Amino acid sequence: INGGNFMCRIGAIKSKNYIHPSTILTLMRSQQKGHDNSGFAMVMQDVERVFSQYKDKPLLSLACTQKGAKLVQDYMDKSGFRHLHEWQPKISNKPGLDIKAMPYYIFSVYDYPDYLTNASRESKDELLLNTRLALRALLEKDDNGYVFSFWPDVLTLKEIGDPRDIATYFGLWEDRGELVGRNVVVQCRQNTNYEIVRYAAHPFFLQGYTLCANGENTFYTKNKEYQKSLHRGYIGFESDSQNFLYALHYVLHELKWPIKYYKHVITPLPFDEVEQRPDRNELRAIRQTLGHLEINGPNTVIAMLPDGSIMTCCDSKKLRPVVVGGTKEIMAISSEVCGLNVILPDRDESADIYPNEREIVMITPGMEVQRWKQ
Repeated sequence: INGGNFMCRIGAIKSKNYIHPSTILTLMRSQQKGHDNSGFAMVMQDVERVFSQYKDKPLLSLACTQKGAKLVQDYMDKSGFRHLHEWQPKISNKPGLDIKAMPYYIFSVYDYPDYLTNASRESKDELLLNTRLALRALLEKDDNGYVFSFWPDVLTLKEIGDPRDIATYFGLWEDRGELVGRNVVVQCRQNTNYEIVRYAAHPFFLQGYTLCANGENTFYTKNKEYQKSLHRGYIGFESDSQNFLYALHYVLHELKWPIKYYKHVITPLPFDEVEQRPDRNELRAIRQTLGHLEINGPNTVIAMLPDGSIMTCCDSKKLRPVVVGGTKEIMAISSEVCGLNVILPDRDESADIYPNEREIVMITPGMEVQRWKQ
């Protein structure tokens, strides 16, 4: 099945109180017809219960073989990381489940090496990225596993198979009192434009930035060649949607620009409109210097930022649906309004936002909804 004619379904929830993964699974299940049972992935930020004492310590999320687990353990010991805590989901391996399970799923919290005790946030962030890339290379060599994220207070789970069966396998339908979070982004479908590998499953994660997309990017090759030269963390390219994440990371983390410019980078305004604007010099400069980060094709993006805010935006023709809605306590972004209806039946539907092709809609850490016009 080609991704272009078979829409993905994506969703995100931001909540004042901790929510269990079953909430977002329910939001996604209502959109069942829009995914092909090829996979499930979620990134949870601001996690509690099993990890509540370790929120400032990096959490490693990986799936691996027995040999892979040993390779990781040896590497982390050698690198000076001290193991603090591990959570292993209680697996329910019922017969007939459609899941291509790995032998081990490891969610481990570490303390930073001693030499980083007084180091800056930047130094720690760089080490976490370098460590994840090194572990990925180590595990990739003989197909010993996949490392998805290594970051404080972030947990990532990715698997191939039917989302309902994957959730059953990991016990995510019932709240066993172990895993909850305030922010979660999820997609119930593998990336079927390319070979199915776990790394290709959205959401993607890099240094505190999480992103998933519904649609496709016809400028994939152009983006990829340029992004490879920009940053050592821009690797893999198992999916054309990784370009969106790398562009987001580049604009916000590397260039340190405000979020509103992300939209100008990925979907620049037509030249004649640029000339009418007071900020035309900046917009011209963006087109000249970052033209290779422009994306094209029908798509909707949902992203989660390091501060816990969640945003969404669409392509310049708005060819993929998305809706934002909720209450004072819980806000959600969904490909389809039925997702909101099933988890937030009592919300004020008249306040739902259907983002247009010229804006970014953001839910801030304080649960305020902001709309940034392009």
